[in-house]
Amino acid sequence: MSEQVKTAIFPVAGLGTRFLPATKATPKELLPVLDTPLIQYAIDEAREAGIERLIFVSHPSKQAIERHVMDDARLRATLSARGKEDLAAELEEIALSPAEDDVVFVMQEKPLGLGHAVLCARDHVLPGPVAILLPDDLILGPPGALSEMVSNYGRSDAGHMVATMEVPAADTRKYGVLSVTARDGQLIRADGMVEKPEPEKAPSREAVVGRYVLDASIFEELATQKPGAGGEIQLTDAITRGVERVGLVGFRYSGKRFDCGTKVGMLAATLELAAQDAECADLLQSLGVLAPDNQAA
Repeated sequence: MSEQVKTAIFPVAGLGTRFLPATKATPKELLPVLDTPLIQYAIDEAREAGIERLIFVSHPSKQAIERHVMDDARLRATLSARGKEDLAAELEEIALSPAEDDVVFVMQEKPLGLGHAVLCARDHVLPGPVAILLPDDLILGPPGALSEMVSNYGRSDAGHMVATMEVPAADTRKYGVLSVTARDGQLIRADGMVEKPEPEKAPSREAVVGRYVLDASIFEELATQKPGAGGEIQLTDAITRGVERVGLVGFRYSGKRFDCGTKVGMLAATLELAAQDAECADLLQSLGVLAPDNQAA
């Protein structure tokens, strides 16, 4: 597979019920890990991977996401007028510009599943395979997980590539799990996957996490996919249907993954990044959370 990955899809329409009441007015994707919203980490990862078009599948109630993502010239002007030029420059650097960046927002009006969210982006993708990033899954590098996947996509003859990690047997019920046929370094060849199997029925411990590079045929599969678990259109089901035709491979990324869809995962990610910040590390050390020899430089 040598086609360039030009499009990234960000499914961000979910309600974030695990973090209520915090997410009643603030989208979960804008919750900060230390000082940076979750969605920003995913955007930076996609840009680092050379993605040309970024498609955000959102919900009408989550307009704050677009406000964060896109450049706000008025805010920058206000900051500059108050002598905060450095902060204004920082906001300009991380923001996406309508004039310079290829950004699309589409709406998923009803919560019909991850597969349905991806399908909502169908009319806006560029030719070739597509990347999908779930901001809830924070993967800290370097290198960026998506950059690794894009670089290795051509090494495999499989059209579908999914990020994977090994999990304890007791945790297979939380993930899609690959049916592994062979291993080649970071590449995990598979002939299918099972959604959230009980440990005794899991085909392996190779669990799929929130990064995908999928053959464009995924949209044809999703368009005819029947509802699965929870009455929703499941992306996993659509990937599995195409395995015999386009192939499937897992990819063991190098970074450290945090499930920021949970409170424990969000806290763990925050502590990880705080330990790398000198000021925060001092506080963690004083509280006995961080050993002196682990303090940030």
